[in-house]
Amino acid sequence: MENKWFLSMIRDEFKGGKINLEKTHRLLEKLDIPCNYTHVKSIFKASDYPVVLSLENHCSPSQQEVMADILQSVFGDTLLSDMLDDFPDKLPSPEALKFKVLVRNKKIGSLRETRERKGSDKHEDDSEKESETISAAGLPLFKRRRTTKVKVAMALSDLVIYTKAEKFRSFQHSRLYQQFNETNSIGETEARKLSKLKAHEFILHTMKFITRIYPKATRADSSNFNPQEFWNIGCQMVALNFQTPGLPMDLQNGKFLDNGSSGYILKPQFLRDSKTPFSPNKTPRYSNPVTLTIRLISGIQLPPSNHSSSNKADTLVILETFGVPNDQMKQQTRVIKKNAFSPKWNETFTFIIHVPELALMRFVVENQGLIAGNEFLGQYTLPVLCMNKGYRRVPLFSKMGESLEPAALFIYVWYIR
Repeated sequence: MENKWFLSMIRDEFKGGKINLEKTHRLLEKLDIPCNYTHVKSIFKASDYPVVLSLENHCSPSQQEVMADILQSVFGDTLLSDMLDDFPDKLPSPEALKFKVLVRNKKIGSLRETRERKGSDKHEDDSEKESETISAAGLPLFKRRRTTKVKVAMALSDLVIYTKAEKFRSFQHSRLYQQFNETNSIGETEARKLSKLKAHEFILHTMKFITRIYPKATRADSSNFNPQEFWNIGCQMVALNFQTPGLPMDLQNGKFLDNGSSGYILKPQFLRDSKTPFSPNKTPRYSNPVTLTIRLISGIQLPPSNHSSSNKADTLVILETFGVPNDQMKQQTRVIKKNAFSPKWNETFTFIIHVPELALMRFVVENQGLIAGNEFLGQYTLPVLCMNKGYRRVPLFSKMGESLEPAALFIYVWYIR
C-alpha cells in the first residue's frame, strides 16, 4: 500500500482492557460481516482494495493472543500475515494488496525476523519477548530518549506487516530512523500546529510514510475536525468518527467520489514529488488555476422543512469551496419564498480555484429561519475536477448521508484553465 494515496479511514477500534466478543461482533457488523463469520469477503463488496484495521490496543499479552486468534479465524486467508515476495523493502501498492485485511498495531522486530520465525511456536518464551523494548525500526533511539517498554504478544505482533504503528517524534527523527513499513499517528492539535509551522516538511514526511491523523481526546461527543486541512499536506489516513454526521463527513464522502468511493485516491503529483515547492499556505507560482462558473438554475422537489409538511420552505442554496486556504470561498443565492417544490434562481457564481486538484465543491440547500437560524434541507459535495461541463443534475443527500431522491438542483457548469 504505497504512501502515494489518500485512504478512507474509519475511527472505530478495539478498545478496553479485554477482548469482548459482543464488541468484536459489532465491529464486524460495521464491516458488513455477519456474526457467524462466514462471509468475510463481503467487506470487499464496495471496493477490492485493502482494509486496514487500526487497533487501539490496551489488552494484556494473553488477551492479545486471543485477539490474534480471533483475527485469524475470522479473516482467514484475507488477513495479510507475511510480507509479499515482491515487496520485502518497500510498500506494495493497493493494487498488490487487493482483497487483503491489514492489521495496524505495535510490532516486535523487523519483517525479516517475523518471516524467519514463521513455523515456530509463537507462544514460546513470550514472557521475555513481550517485555522487549521496541524502538523506532529496532534501531537505537534518537539521541538519548528514555526507552519505553511495550508489552506486545508475539502472536499479534506477527500479524502486523506493512502497517506497524510507531510513535511520531519529529520529522528529523523519521528521516534518520523510520522504516518503510512504520506508520505514525498524530493528534489533530499537534498535526495542525505542524501543518502551519512546517508544512513543507510535513508534505515530505507523508511522501515516505503513511500518516494517520486522529481526533483530539476532548471530543467526548465524537465530533469531527475538518479533514481538508490534513489532505492539503498529504496525510493518508484522516480518521473521522463516522457515526457523527455533519460537514466533515460530507467532505469525506465527497472526497472519495473521485475514485468511485473505493476508499483510495491517488494523491496529486505535487504531493508525490520529492522536489515539490508546494505549500498549502502559499499560492503556488506554478499553479494552473481554474475559473469555475456555475449557473444555479432551479431546484426540483426539494425536501420539505421539518416545521412544515408542505413544500412551503423559504429556500436558498449555499455554494462553498474547500481546499487550500486561498481557495476557501462561500456564496449564496437569494431566498425563494414559500417554494421548495420548484424554486427558480437563475443566478451565476464564479470561483477562481488555485489548486483544483485538492478542491471540493459543496451545495447546501437551506430553509431560511429568521429567529432560530437556517434549517438544513440537503447537500451534495464532490471534487471540483469531477464536475463536467454543461447542464447537470445535482442530487441531494440528508444530514445522515441518505439519498433524498428525487430532490435535486439543476445547474450549468463551465470552467476554463
